[in-house]
Amino acid sequence: MKITIVYDNNAQEALKCGWGFSCLIETGTNNILFDTGWDGHLLLENMEKLEIDPQIIDTLVLSHQHWDHTGGVTTFLNINPDVDVFVPSGFSPRLKKEITSRITKKLYGVSSPQKICDKIYTTGELEKNGTGIKEQSLILECESGNYVLAGCAHPGLLLILEAASSFGKINGIIGGLHDSQEYGSFKEMDLIGAGHCTSHKDIIRKMYPEKFQKIYAGYSIEL
Repeated sequence: MKITIVYDNNAQEALKCGWGFSCLIETGTNNILFDTGWDGHLLLENMEKLEIDPQIIDTLVLSHQHWDHTGGVTTFLNINPDVDVFVPSGFSPRLKKEITSRITKKLYGVSSPQKICDKIYTTGELEKNGTGIKEQSLILECESGNYVLAGCAHPGLLLILEAASSFGKINGIIGGLHDSQEYGSFKEMDLIGAGHCTSHKDIIRKMYPEKFQKIYAGYSIEL
């Protein structure tokens, strides 16, 4: 399974950076776009430079409703409307209606853990008490073990990993980790790919130097 970061606050040379997050998951059977960043034109420009054809994507998963993860949705769907879309059930009904009107396949409102497609699962809609932010993360079932893909980790690592662990042991995590300080959660992991909104990268890097990887647009890994 191959993961390529398409949109992030940081980018390799020749790509553009922007506040937000998006990555492509290639399983060999499905091609899933996870979030779209804020600027859809930047998203598509980075895809072109990475030689990613938007038409190969069959599934779009949105982690949560914040602008820096959904801003590129309409631009992407104007290029490729032939996708299934998975969003947390708590998404705005108007936004769900807007997305539905732009796709030829189906929109799914996710409330509980479920299978998205072969080897890809969702934690279901999670919410940290009192935040009002409903977010889903993905679990990737790879040959080397299970990995979590997080958009912003607003629900907190403990809640996300508890839900993800129902699918098996978690070997690593990739994505935005926000201001999470549950550093002990990384102890049994082999990979910590921290990007986007992660506030405490330096602390995590110092605690787990052999496991830590800073991610950016253009970063790619096979799991």
